[in-house]
Amino acid sequence: MPASNNPPFPAALRLFSVVVIIVLIVGAGLFFAPVLVKPCWPWAVTPFNARFLGGFYTAEMVVMAALVVWNRWSPGRLVLVMAFIFTAIVSVASFINLGYFNFERKAPWLWFLVYLASVAVSGLFLWRARARPSAKGVTLNPVWRGYMPVESAVLGLYGVGLLLFPLTFGSI
Repeated sequence: MPASNNPPFPAALRLFSVVVIIVLIVGAGLFFAPVLVKPCWPWAVTPFNARFLGGFYTAEMVVMAALVVWNRWSPGRLVLVMAFIFTAIVSVASFINLGYFNFERKAPWLWFLVYLASVAVSGLFLWRARARPSAKGVTLNPVWRGYMPVESAVLGLYGVGLLLFPLTFGSI
C-alpha cells in the first residue's frame, strides 16, 4: 500500500499502545496465572470468570501488539476502533456495577483511571483521523460477508443478555 494512503501512526499513539499492552499483560495473567492476579483484581473474581476475562485480555493484548508492529493506519484503525469500543463498554459496565468495587483499595481507582484514559486517548486519535480515507482493503468472500453479521448478532445478543440477565445467560 502506498505510504501516502497508509501512513505510520503518530509516536504518541505507539507509546499509548505500548502502555496498553503492559496493562493487558496483567489482565492476561487472569488466564495464565489466576492465583497470582486474582488477589490484586479490583473485584472478587470466580475461577471461570478469571479465565474468561483473561482470555479477552490475552486476545486484546495480541491485537494491540499487532498494532505496534504494523505501525500503519490500516489495519491499525480497525484495532483502535476495537480497543475504543471494548474499553467504553467495560467502563460503562464498571459504572453500572460500582457496588462490586472496594474503593478502600487502590486497584479500583487504577481500574477507572486506566479505562477512562484509554477511552479518551483512543477516542481522540480516532477523532483526529476521522477525515483520513480508508486504505484499500481486501474484499471478503460472500459466504464470510453473510456469516459475519449473523455471528455479530448472536454474540451481541448474548453479551447484552449477560449484562441484563447474568444468572440466566451465564448458565447457558
